[in-house]
Amino acid sequence: MTGPILLFGAGGQLGRETMDLAKTRSIDLVGLTRAEGDITDRNAIRAALERFTPRLIVNAAAYTAVDKAESDVPGAFAGNASGPQNLAVEANARSIPLIHFSTDYVFDGAKLASYVETDPIGPAGAYGRSKAEGEALVRAELPHHVIIRTAWVYGAHGANFLKTMLRLAGERDELRVVADQHGCPTATIDLAEAIFAVDRAISAGIQPWGTYHFAGTGVTTWHGFANEIIEAANPFNGKRPKVTAIQTADFPKPARRPVNSALDSTHFTGVFGYRAAAWQDRMRDVVRQLMQNTSSGGLQ
Repeated sequence: MTGPILLFGAGGQLGRETMDLAKTRSIDLVGLTRAEGDITDRNAIRAALERFTPRLIVNAAAYTAVDKAESDVPGAFAGNASGPQNLAVEANARSIPLIHFSTDYVFDGAKLASYVETDPIGPAGAYGRSKAEGEALVRAELPHHVIIRTAWVYGAHGANFLKTMLRLAGERDELRVVADQHGCPTATIDLAEAIFAVDRAISAGIQPWGTYHFAGTGVTTWHGFANEIIEAANPFNGKRPKVTAIQTADFPKPARRPVNSALDSTHFTGVFGYRAAAWQDRMRDVVRQLMQNTSSGGLQ
């Protein structure tokens, strides 16, 4: 199938990164923001597909306010379940494959080792339940799908943990960061590369349909992540606030976080031939990019 890749959620951190990389690579990609293509509006999706006749749909749109989801369950399910279902139904009617992004929050976090795709899910909060429902609806409505579960996403665009740590490092002498949650920090540039790796496989005639894990290589804690961010930024800002380890119980939030949400990405690498960089390396790249270009508003 010819035509562009059609990306929903172009205004988010992953969407913007993917748009940037597509431009650099001269990849035919059209990005739609929520205002231009709201996935909760079936008519808007239909109009976009008829206008652009894409070869592949990418859903980078989502309701990502984990804590707010506990008090806004309808909103979470609209963005993370009904919206993806709308995309899947319209894609199936036109035989267009779909890449849909999901999350580590579909797991309960009780496993000691990294999660693989065949592990049973058990979301603990409304956000995780909405994403799990979205996965199930995509599977039910569209055979030609690639669901990618990822975690701890950060990058140069949007709001994320890395940018928060850089901002706080300039404001405080001490940062208190949770040290008993484990996961894999994932850079948006690696996720964008993963999208194009899937596109190449589909274009080559491979039928890679199913669910995959894709996250940064290596496991750490939020405290470990924060320490590395501060050290990477120090040559640029001269700041080195104390990073104090705390427990999840010391920083209560409405939504329960998985104690372990590390994802094993071996299956993705085997099928698509791409592996995310070590999270420390990607983190340093992003810090350098932001610190060298703060005039662009990167730390806002």
